Amino acid sequence: MKKKIFLIAAMCLMLLGLAACSQTDPTTADYNGVSYEELKANCQGTVQTLTYMSEEDKAYYQQGGAEMIVNLINRWDEAVAEYGSFVDFGDFVVTKSGKTLTAAQTLKMEKRDIILTYVYTYHSMQVEDITLDAVFSVGEKMSKALMNTIMGILVVFAVLIIICLLIFCFNIFPYLEKKKAEQTAVPAKEIAPAPQAAVQQEAQQADDGELVAAIAAAIAAAEGTSTDGFVVRSIRRR
Repeated sequence: MKKKIFLIAAMCLMLLGLAACSQTDPTTADYNGVSYEELKANCQGTVQTLTYMSEEDKAYYQQGGAEMIVNLINRWDEAVAEYGSFVDFGDFVVTKSGKTLTAAQTLKMEKRDIILTYVYTYHSMQVEDITLDAVFSVGEKMSKALMNTIMGILVVFAVLIIICLLIFCFNIFPYLEKKKAEQTAVPAKEIAPAPQAAVQQEAQQADDGELVAAIAAAIAAAEGTSTDGFVVRSIRRR
């Protein structure tokens, strides 16, 4: 039992020793031939160059410079316009993750701190990208995340409302077509009896003519005269 406890304690001491060895001082570490101070000097030199760069120099680089440099100049101008002029340097952190090495220099501006980050490919130490990012507090990050969540929910509800309105419109179209068909069918029913009324009127006029002739013949027979001298002014039916 004592031997097992001794072996477990020895293994724990070995693991602690390996962990302590792995936690080397970043300021004395060698980053594929580049020292901590060289990475720091590169970041700080970039900031000083951007700070004292004239408008003519900016125009020169923007016309014929590399895309990475042009983007860095534009981001720096935007940061200065939004957060004020550069004041002082803050913390400098070097982080190695897999095949990527990042060197981040905190910059104290008048209104807010920003971070200048160099991203290197570790095996060649070539610069992949240079970024400028503002430093936000936890409360500001939570507030921004909450606003993004609310905006996302509002967009989803707006899309759902639009879909519901479209579906409702599809139900209205058949009703409108049916109503239109009914409106066009009503005049046809009203106009259809018109020929029958004309026929009845013509038949009535024919009957009135026969009645007039019969009355005129009866009166002529009673008077012993011809029907030429009779004129029927009107006929009243009771």
